[in-house]
Amino acid sequence: MSLPKIPEGKLIRYQMTKAGTSVGANYREANRARSKADFSNKIKICESEASETAYWLELIIDLKWVEGKVIQPIYKESKELLAIFTSIGKNLKL
Repeated sequence: MSLPKIPEGKLIRYQMTKAGTSVGANYREANRARSKADFSNKIKICESEASETAYWLELIIDLKWVEGKVIQPIYKESKELLAIFTSIGKNLKL
């Protein structure tokens, strides 16, 4: 996926890269948690970062910077991950 090489495009690319990669890193850390509280905290970070990633994708969609057939599967997956992390967070028993 290629975004416009304008300041706004560069900023969104940077923010989305940070948030999107944070999801995976924090999920890995959650699976290596030292306690239930640590696991819960990392999952909440995953949820937050997945939500932010979805936000940036929504902006890209609204701005029509990327063709729908390219970005829609990515956006769908981001929403699915957000739903998974939200569900895990809500079902944790500390």
